[in-house]
Amino acid sequence: MSAKVANANRAFPLHPFSTNPLRTRDDVVAAVASLLDPLAGGDSPQHSMVKVGCTGTRFDETAAQVEGYARPLWALAPLLAGGSKYAGTERFVQGLVAGTDPESEEFWGYMEDQDQRMVEACPIGYTLAIAHKDFWDPLTDKQKKNVETWLGSMNDKDMPNTNWLWFRVFANLGLAKNGANWSKERLDADIKQLNTFYRGDGWSNDGPEGYRQMDYYSGSFAIQYLQLLYAKLAGEMDPTQAEECKKRARMYAEDFVHYFDPEGRAITFGRSLTYRWAMVAFWGSVAFADVELPAPLSWGVVKGIWLRNLRWWTTQHDIFQPNGMLSIGYSYPNTYLAENYNSPGSPYWCMLAFSPLAMPESHPFWSSKEEPHPFASQRVVKPLPHPRHIVVRSGGHTFLLSSGQSCHYPLKNTQAKYGRFAYSSAFAYSVSTGSYTLEQFVPESSLALSDDDGELWKMRRAHNGDTEIENHDGVPVLVSSMKPWNDVDVLTYLVPPAEDTPNWHLRVHRIRTGRSLMTAEGAWAVYGCREADGRNLTELNESISEGGKADFMSAFAASRSGAVGIAELHQGSRKGSVLLSDANSNLVEARSVLPTIHKDLKAGATTWFVSAVYALPSSVEGWKDQWKAGWEKKPVIPKWLSDRISGRWD
Repeated sequence: MSAKVANANRAFPLHPFSTNPLRTRDDVVAAVASLLDPLAGGDSPQHSMVKVGCTGTRFDETAAQVEGYARPLWALAPLLAGGSKYAGTERFVQGLVAGTDPESEEFWGYMEDQDQRMVEACPIGYTLAIAHKDFWDPLTDKQKKNVETWLGSMNDKDMPNTNWLWFRVFANLGLAKNGANWSKERLDADIKQLNTFYRGDGWSNDGPEGYRQMDYYSGSFAIQYLQLLYAKLAGEMDPTQAEECKKRARMYAEDFVHYFDPEGRAITFGRSLTYRWAMVAFWGSVAFADVELPAPLSWGVVKGIWLRNLRWWTTQHDIFQPNGMLSIGYSYPNTYLAENYNSPGSPYWCMLAFSPLAMPESHPFWSSKEEPHPFASQRVVKPLPHPRHIVVRSGGHTFLLSSGQSCHYPLKNTQAKYGRFAYSSAFAYSVSTGSYTLEQFVPESSLALSDDDGELWKMRRAHNGDTEIENHDGVPVLVSSMKPWNDVDVLTYLVPPAEDTPNWHLRVHRIRTGRSLMTAEGAWAVYGCREADGRNLTELNESISEGGKADFMSAFAASRSGAVGIAELHQGSRKGSVLLSDANSNLVEARSVLPTIHKDLKAGATTWFVSAVYALPSSVEGWKDQWKAGWEKKPVIPKWLSDRISGRWD
């Protein structure tokens, strides 16, 4: 059976979202309705909770089902605020009434310290602020008092010193917008503390000093996004802060644009990627807050980034459950990538991307002609000192080099989410599926080390050493260190592509070890099956650009994803292999392979590796005719780096 035939049948029909053209405002309204409709099937009798699935999370089941109720409001509220209608609005209004009524069997319970309900208070506060005609005005005085009391119950509670503080800001803002009792003192104190997270050039950390975490939470999932909503909604009562938020957004946008490729894909990096198209929510909040960005980020460009990402998600047909609700996962159901706070309702944080619906058809976001990505045909190598990234657009590939970020608490698969050397829009990252064999650890874009003959492997979890961006011959280079054991240290240089080898970047490692080690370093993972029959990839067939090959210095694979490979450029051999990664480890491809090179090191050795990593996405027109020449033309080790390796560096 051919792969085409095997993929033609489905366990359930395509979701309406997957067939939506997503070109106009009306299309987006219809898309939101198609996402909201299935949730009615999980409604509690009084509509205050929605059961989206059966998996557990670190917090209670009531809070999990409150997520299922509240997170869709991120889309429903702007839809209503913009003058559109949704037939199921009343069930959400009834749910708010029941959930905040202490005499109701479906009362959510008042908030306690560190309570998940605090998170869901944010979309509720936002909804009261912009859709009060539907969610506040029809309520009786007693019902309004219940809502006021429930939201206000978080004002004297302990909260994480992170982006969560924004959630309390919006709870109070929603009350203030409707003349209810709110705490100006608490709101002002939270804004003051949130401002301490700001690091400069538009970038905020997801928390205070002491660690660096600047992922999508710092942009689209929370901080930048909510800053702009606040700038719009609190502009009159807090004009100075509102202008500061807009100023930060303008600077941030000039960096954040490089996290998206011309095809609409976002670079996969960090935690909570089950929020999916929330990755472009920042661009929607730019429209909501009426912020004009610096050239070349016109309204048409902003609209294009936003819509192309949504349309890419319509091509990911397996993100839904059979009942039409979203699943936990990225391109398919996958709990390996999930955080311990991801309940079945968590993915609906994606709905905050729809804030532009609050703006009328006449707004320039909607009325402008969609424009292509402004850097689609340009070479970009841009250092970003605050997140410790170097963003790259080269050879048709959008990716970034990374060192120095970490999550401030133990996170499942943190080595995959923050510790990789590189993250791509075309080749999504992979997570570990277990703790036995390299196939389960999946050293994608990582250097894996083992001191027990390959039973357990250590990879860079995140920042546990110094990082800095150096400049060599006008080229930014990301330098980092790690110490996986007390007697082992690794110094790494990440070098972006040279102009004459645009699809190669370098990862250079100096390893000093006091113990014997096995090492394995992977390129990017690609789809691991043949197009003709769906079987696992075999030896490389150059005539159809499909398969894998390995030798004593390199490993390479090509498939419908494109072509990737890794080669050792320095003295000595590193044996190549095409690793059959454990199923469901990659975020996009449920079956994947990973070109990998290996070498054993003896105790007491100091060894330099110069890893050249090749990547040519299949989105590049004519890639099948280009990959061989590109793969065969290996990059040159820069002189400054050769001098450093040889010890001639002063």
